[in-house]
Amino acid sequence: PKPGAEFVARMEDVLDVYQRPYDPLRPVVCLDEMNRQLIEKRRIPPKPGSPEREDYEYRRCGVADLFVAFEPLACKRVVKLIDTRTVLDFAHFLRELVETHYNHCEKIVLVMDNLNIHSIASLYKAFDPDTARRLTQRLEIHYTPIHASWLNMAEIEIGLLSKQCLSQSLSSFELMARQVNAWTLNRNAVCSTVHWRFSTNDARCKLRKLYPVIL
Repeated sequence: PKPGAEFVARMEDVLDVYQRPYDPLRPVVCLDEMNRQLIEKRRIPPKPGSPEREDYEYRRCGVADLFVAFEPLACKRVVKLIDTRTVLDFAHFLRELVETHYNHCEKIVLVMDNLNIHSIASLYKAFDPDTARRLTQRLEIHYTPIHASWLNMAEIEIGLLSKQCLSQSLSSFELMARQVNAWTLNRNAVCSTVHWRFSTNDARCKLRKLYPVIL
């Protein structure tokens, strides 16, 4: 079905957020998550005249989940690797952002999707009411529309993380953590970022078919 007014409203809201000038006290941070299966591939030892080969069989070693918070205007990303994906995990990651990585900020302007655990309610499930309320007051949340993950710049970072760091098979949580941490440190050190150029005016021109028709 054709997206309606709610889709358009959320899209324009996020696009307007991306047009804000850089404010170190109110940083715009995009948040998303992904998971990767841990796989151990079997190797066939080399023989005279035959090099080592990789067998088609493999062993599943579990699943790792990653939270990615990306601040494009500061060329900064925070990636946290966990072995579960629950409401409590999400709440603790939000608290880490507020109290550790952005403890100097008045508010974090957070852009994320409507995944079931991506809710302020998660803070009240994880912490006492005073703590949950204090954390909530440090967040300004903007949700992307359903089926519009392209609006979340964290999705772009996740794509690069998958291609540059996680394309090979990794068999353990510890090995993946080392790879991810090295990738994150390097991306931050060289100030890699995303230059977002799609604006609300562009959307009204190029995506006008998504807008409701007013009779």
